[in-house]
Amino acid sequence: MPVGIGGTWHQVFGDEFNGTGLDTSKWNANWFGCPTCVTKPPNSAEASAYSPSQVTVGDGSLHLNLIEKPTTVDGKTYPYVSGIVTSNKKAQFTYGAFEARIYTPSSGSQMANWPSFWADGQNWPTDGELDVLEGLGGSACYHFHSTAGGPGGCASGNYSGGWHTFGAEWKQGSVTYFYDGKQVGQITSGITSAPMYLILNNAINPSHSGTNVAPADMKVDYVRVWQH
Repeated sequence: MPVGIGGTWHQVFGDEFNGTGLDTSKWNANWFGCPTCVTKPPNSAEASAYSPSQVTVGDGSLHLNLIEKPTTVDGKTYPYVSGIVTSNKKAQFTYGAFEARIYTPSSGSQMANWPSFWADGQNWPTDGELDVLEGLGGSACYHFHSTAGGPGGCASGNYSGGWHTFGAEWKQGSVTYFYDGKQVGQITSGITSAPMYLILNNAINPSHSGTNVAPADMKVDYVRVWQH
């Protein structure tokens, strides 16, 4: 069951990453584009392109590896290349509990780079964007973006270094966020109801990141989604 989120649930999606390769029935290993292509990032301010070569599965975890390697996509050169997975066109959900157990890159007691676990609709921002975790300025933060704005906050405490669970309960009119089973925030404005797909990425963004570290491996032990 979801860590710290009460209620009666049944699991509707999950990946334990116990194999030797990415399950492509559930995930795409880049942003929108052909399955084997290097693609530009979701956010134009990011400093890394995304390549399937930076996505691996082993030792019971998904690995999203960021390295310093100038990479040109659509005429723009990014100083880094990294890993991303999305469930776009393969799995999407309206409402439920979303959770991942993640080991984020770190620098001292802060998160490094811009590691993220989030969900997005097909028509941004109208359909909404649910940010379960994004490392902003070294902190673990959460937001919900829509046409009404992007309210959110950052959790107190140290969520870098070691494994942590990051979860959110999305229901009509609210999203409640749970880190390591503890409620860290709730958003009740601008909550949408369109289906969203899942995204995990090891991003780097000079204006959002904490300390920039490369190479850096973002590890994911599991991703699970439950509904009532």
